Amino acid sequence: MQITENTVVVVSGGASGLGGAVARAFAEAGAKVGIFDLNEEAGQAMAAKIGGAFAKVDVSDADSVAEGFKTLRAVHGQEHVMVNCAGIAPAAKTASKGVAHDAALYAKVIQVNLIGSFNCASQAAAGMMVAEPVTADGERGVIINTASIAAFDGQIGQLAYAASKGGVVGMTLPMARDMMRDGVRVMTIAPGIFRTPMLEGLPQEVQDSLGAQVPFPSRLGDPAEYAAMARHIVENSMLNGEVIRLDGAIRMAPR
Repeated sequence: MQITENTVVVVSGGASGLGGAVARAFAEAGAKVGIFDLNEEAGQAMAAKIGGAFAKVDVSDADSVAEGFKTLRAVHGQEHVMVNCAGIAPAAKTASKGVAHDAALYAKVIQVNLIGSFNCASQAAAGMMVAEPVTADGERGVIINTASIAAFDGQIGQLAYAASKGGVVGMTLPMARDMMRDGVRVMTIAPGIFRTPMLEGLPQEVQDSLGAQVPFPSRLGDPAEYAAMARHIVENSMLNGEVIRLDGAIRMAPR
């Protein structure tokens, strides 16, 4: 799919981090970009910066997602691209000092990371599959989900996070197969250690230590590199039903 001034993109978690980089990249490419985020102040600021639109959305709530799409479609029309970047990553072990993992915390991580991705992807797909094709192949839309290398190399304390991202990986192929006759592609990016607001809050020596664990290039990933991958996925129509590790060849140790 060629990105033009008529291409409509929605990014969940688009106010900052990986989602913010994606929103900026597609806006710079000429697309009309809409942002879903819970942080209204940051979301409005990002939308203003890129000339886009914003909707305050809790991705874990299907009704909130539906209202968000209604808001953004009223401004830009039906989206052609949905990029799911919203997520949380609290740390907790299966059990620690005789106390079990908080079940409510586990459920919240699954609700935001996995069900949130499902809510946005499925509702975007419902609109895409009845839209007019935009390529000679009959392509109508592209959905990009965000997993993590934790889906494959989950570390100590990443039980809920790894499970949620493993679920995102597991959705990728069946979701693509569900929509193969409707011209909607589905891909997942599994990023490694990227320079996001969460990591930037750590001491510099800790950031340097994490970056040094990456075989090559030995540094933290730049969110712009994630955004570049998302753009390439949109532009390369043979990419479908696959998970791409974007991680500099790192394989995470237990801790």
